[in-house]
Amino acid sequence: MKDAIAILCGGGPAPGINTVISSVAKVFLNNGYRVIGLHEGYKGLFSNETRIDEIDYNFADDIYTRGGSALQMSRFKPDLSTLNVEFFRENNIKLLVTIGGDDTASTANRISKYLEEKNVKLQNIHVPKTIDNDLPLPEGVPTFGYNSAKNEGVMIANTVLEDARTSQNWFILSAMGREAGHLTIGIGSACHYPMIIIPEMFNNAEVTFENIIRLNISSIIKRKILGLKYGASIISEGVFHFMKEDEIRNSGINFTFDAHGHPELHSISKSHVFASLVQKRVKELGLDNKMRPVELGFELRCTKPIGYDLTYCTLLGFGVYQLFEQGHSRCMVSVDHTGKVDPLFLKDVEDENGRVKARLVNINASNTQAVLNHGMHYLTEKDYEAAKAYVENPEYYDFNNILNR
Repeated sequence: MKDAIAILCGGGPAPGINTVISSVAKVFLNNGYRVIGLHEGYKGLFSNETRIDEIDYNFADDIYTRGGSALQMSRFKPDLSTLNVEFFRENNIKLLVTIGGDDTASTANRISKYLEEKNVKLQNIHVPKTIDNDLPLPEGVPTFGYNSAKNEGVMIANTVLEDARTSQNWFILSAMGREAGHLTIGIGSACHYPMIIIPEMFNNAEVTFENIIRLNISSIIKRKILGLKYGASIISEGVFHFMKEDEIRNSGINFTFDAHGHPELHSISKSHVFASLVQKRVKELGLDNKMRPVELGFELRCTKPIGYDLTYCTLLGFGVYQLFEQGHSRCMVSVDHTGKVDPLFLKDVEDENGRVKARLVNINASNTQAVLNHGMHYLTEKDYEAAKAYVENPEYYDFNNILNR
C-alpha cells in the first residue's frame, strides 16, 4: 500500500491556509505519497465516519490562491480514547500535518504519543497559523495570515477614516487579537489613526474602561485643538483579557455569562461597548462628537492571501516535507526571512503549565515607540492651556499621565 499523509485544519480561518495545503500536497505528491485531506479538523478523526478529500494536483492547483479553507474547520477538544486509530492503519498514514494555533499543535502531539502506544508510528508536523501574530516564533517572523489580514484591515480602516472626515464623526474600531495587539497597531499605524489602544501599552497602568475612555477623550480634544473635528481610534479586543472581572461586571454593559460565571466576550460587539462608554463621557463634557462603532475581525480571516503570504505559505509547505525527511516530529515548522527551515518544538516555548505563552507586542521596540511617540494625537502638558477650552482638568486626559509613562 502506498504511504500517505493526512492534513487537517483546526481553530479559525486565516489567509494562506489553502496555500499551505496546496504546497504540502504538491511536494508530497511529487515524491510518491498519497495525500488525504480531513474535514472538520480533529472532529473528523474522532468519528467512524471520517470525511476526507483525496487531494490530487487538480485539487491543489484549484485552491492555491483562495481565501478560507478547502478543508472544513472546527474547534474540538478530543477524548483520545475515541480516536479512530484504524483510519491511520487502513490508510498507511506516515505523517499528520496540522494547520492551526497552539491548541491544535498540542493535540497533535498527544495524538502521536497515543498512537505510538497503539503500535502505530506517526510523525506529526504543525504549521502555525493565526492572524493575531501571537505565536512564539523567532523574533521578526510573523505567523502566516497576519500580513494578509492586516492588509484587508488597512483597506477597511482607511475607508472608515475617510467616512469620518466626510461626515465629521468619530469612529471607534475594535480589532481581533485575542491577548495581543499586533493586528491593531499594525492597522492603526498604517492608517495614521490618531488613537491606537493595545493592552501592551498598559505596562505601567491598569487596564480599565475609564483609562480607555480617557485615552479616547485625549485624542478627541487634541484633534479639536488642531482644527480637526473628526477622527478614529482602534482598540484591541485584547484589553478585555487584562481587565479584572469586576471591572467588566461593573461596566454597566449587559454582558451574558457562562456556566462558570465568566463574561462571554465573544457574544458582544466590543466596538459598541467602547463607543457607548466614550459617547457618554463626550456628552457629559459637552463635546459635540458622535461616536460610530465598527467591529473589525471575522471579515479579515477569509480574505485572499496577498503576495507575501502566498510566498511564505509555499515555503512553509515545502518546509513540512524537509522536516519530515529529516525525521522530525512533534514540532512546528518555522521559516525565517532567508527561507531557512527549522523545527520549533513546543516543549521549548511552553510555560510550566504546558501552555504556549502568547507573543505580545514589544512595547519597547523602536518601531512601537515611534508609533506611540509620533504617530498619534493626544494631550500632553504643552496642550493644557488650549485644552481648557474643552475640559477643566486637561491633566486628567494627558496621555502620559493615563499610562504613567
